[in-house]
Amino acid sequence: MTLTRPRDRVLILDYGSQFTQLIARRVREERVFCEIHPPTRSVEWIRSWAPSAIVLSGGPSSVYEEDGPGVEPELLHMDVPVLGICYGMQLIAELEGGRVEYGKREYGRAELRLREAEGLFAGFAREHPVTVWCSHGDHVDQPPEGYRVVASTEGLPVAAFRAEDRAIYGVQFHPEVAHTPEGDRMLSNFLFRVAGCRPSWTASAFVEESIAAIREQAGSRSVICGLSGGVDSSVAATLVHRALGDRLTCIFVDNGLLRKGEREGVERTFRRHMGMELLVADAREEFLEGLAGVDDPERKRRIIGGIFIRVFERTAREAGKDASLLVQGTLYPDVIESLSVRGPSATIKTHHNVGGLPDDMPFELIEPLRELFKDEVRRVGQELGLSEAFVARHPFPGPGLAVRILGEVTWERLEVLRDADAIFLEEIRAAGLYDEIWQAFAVLLPVRSVGVMGDARTYECAVTLRAVTSRDGMTADWYRFPPEVLARASTRIINEVAGVNRVAYDISSKPPATIEWE
Repeated sequence: MTLTRPRDRVLILDYGSQFTQLIARRVREERVFCEIHPPTRSVEWIRSWAPSAIVLSGGPSSVYEEDGPGVEPELLHMDVPVLGICYGMQLIAELEGGRVEYGKREYGRAELRLREAEGLFAGFAREHPVTVWCSHGDHVDQPPEGYRVVASTEGLPVAAFRAEDRAIYGVQFHPEVAHTPEGDRMLSNFLFRVAGCRPSWTASAFVEESIAAIREQAGSRSVICGLSGGVDSSVAATLVHRALGDRLTCIFVDNGLLRKGEREGVERTFRRHMGMELLVADAREEFLEGLAGVDDPERKRRIIGGIFIRVFERTAREAGKDASLLVQGTLYPDVIESLSVRGPSATIKTHHNVGGLPDDMPFELIEPLRELFKDEVRRVGQELGLSEAFVARHPFPGPGLAVRILGEVTWERLEVLRDADAIFLEEIRAAGLYDEIWQAFAVLLPVRSVGVMGDARTYECAVTLRAVTSRDGMTADWYRFPPEVLARASTRIINEVAGVNRVAYDISSKPPATIEWE
């Protein structure tokens, strides 16, 4: 599905940094549309894409590597503002005749001293140092001729430069990360003061463009949607329903991997309150048979994806639905994490919506949310009239509880996890903390531990609780609960869930961990 693009948009060329998605996130927060693309894009392609500005990301390579990723020199002479970050700055220096010093590592915070308070640093006070975060092995030792040094640190004489005759900037630090407190201001200055962008990327504009694009793609065809009841699939379904009306049929597949009460909630919300045609397929036995004996998380995802499509085909066929289009709630972070944009960006895992589907899938996909981050999806949901309580629900993975059960998935283990998860969320809501947390859930470990209950020895399951804060799900920190909340959740789980005698709390951040355990 191709949207009609806003005139102001930013092209981000990804050189393999794990922070590239954060650049996109920060640009979107300024309500400017952007996309991440590989640096192998030709100048001709870039011209046709017509960016208002270009950002060259950081990356693990050196400009001295024989096969290191580069960029066509002509890109710097397209009369389009360019910002090079870390490796991107080094590329600019190398292309324009500057000197990059090899192998001087610098990681962590540094104090930036400004030589001018304009351009990227408009509104900053030159006399006050600015804290920035560095993560690089090489650095620019000598700027190219015609470039001016605009900021330095104690160990980095050329921490930022700009071209004197063009709107080209380079910074050796990372303004996109939270460890650079004033980084948002710098990026805002680049977008609005340097590039002259306008904040036109809004939920209402997205809804209007998406409806037109959905109608164009669908034509007169019927559409089916895999409705899980989560925020993503629900917003996607509501958006398509707004565009196509009764040509949309939603299919809810009860795969047995759902949270407690999920099926009943979906039927109540979408069939009764929103007036959508909703078919419910009970495929619990089919999924559990397919997952029997499987403990590898990637195999779980692919098995679930394959069965999901088979159930879809069968349910639609039996209901007489001759649909050739399938709606999915794929988000931009799913795409970024699942597909290595260029090659150096590591593929973390096959993601919930973009992985696991068979190659011979008979449906053409409609993915109306594919370009959105999670909070943008929530804003679109509000624009579409979904309740605040609904759009604020925590994310839930497409493979459901299968990727929260480490090891083999069985009905008995699912029931244990379902009950433990429900208690954890009940206690979070009772404490008034639900909206402070990005995602919270329980994980069932593939181990048993010794305990004492009723003066008798037990040897039962261990459950780990996980709760994180995040802006977009791309990075996350563990949530600091009041101890009494965790104590109540632990006590209830052990007392009320048969087969559990130990509860732990996960205090890992992302990175190095991911939010989900599998």
